[in-house]
Amino acid sequence: MTDRVYPSAKPAANGGAAAGANPAFPATKAQLYGATRPTYRPQPLHHRRSRRSCCCRFCFWLILIVLILLLLIGIAGVVVYVLYRPHRPDFTVTSLTLSYLNLTASSTLSSKFAISVTATNPNKHISFSYDPTSVSILSGDIDVGDGTVPAFDHGKKNTTVLKTTISSSGQALQSDDAAKLKSSMKSKSGLPLQVKLETKVKAVMGNLKTPKVRIRVSCEGIKATLPSGKKPATASTSNAKCNVDVRFKIWKWTVG
Repeated sequence: MTDRVYPSAKPAANGGAAAGANPAFPATKAQLYGATRPTYRPQPLHHRRSRRSCCCRFCFWLILIVLILLLLIGIAGVVVYVLYRPHRPDFTVTSLTLSYLNLTASSTLSSKFAISVTATNPNKHISFSYDPTSVSILSGDIDVGDGTVPAFDHGKKNTTVLKTTISSSGQALQSDDAAKLKSSMKSKSGLPLQVKLETKVKAVMGNLKTPKVRIRVSCEGIKATLPSGKKPATASTSNAKCNVDVRFKIWKWTVG
């Protein structure tokens, strides 16, 4: 009887090795497209650098131009000073009379003054042109009268006498100010007064005219007595001293 041959159920060695290996998975999208995607390279900064360079050059030239202008202004100022030797005008209160100064029980003030102020221009080559001048008389911090001097021209080496009337009519005062003024009016040494003038002036040097600048004159050391009758009382001005303050305005700031 012939024997039958059956195939072995044991797998071959090579087949077993292949079956035991890790199975192959399909490639992901990142792997598929990553190989063909171009490498990122940052853009050059030529435009940014050129903009910064232009800004720096602009600032440099701007600062240089400003410095040159300041230098030219300084040189011009020195030349003007050497050629013209400018001096401020002088002011003096030559006379002040008080016709009346009344303060009612309701703290209402009425007053009348007559004032003469002498303005002197000491410059040989410079004349001045004044706008209308406001004049105020104060006792302490209390305004007791106001007036105006018309505009005038002040020639070279010239002395001009300015006369005006200072008055106040029905001016209401605060109770504290009224009490201070009453006390000063009763003082045996006299009522202390201060005269203030404020205006704008421009200097004229040949064909050259400067811009108008604000000028403020403050005169202190004046004593007045109240009139006893209808005759005005003359104030003492022998100790009066006037300070002249020239004020320059630069944009929003006032220098002086």
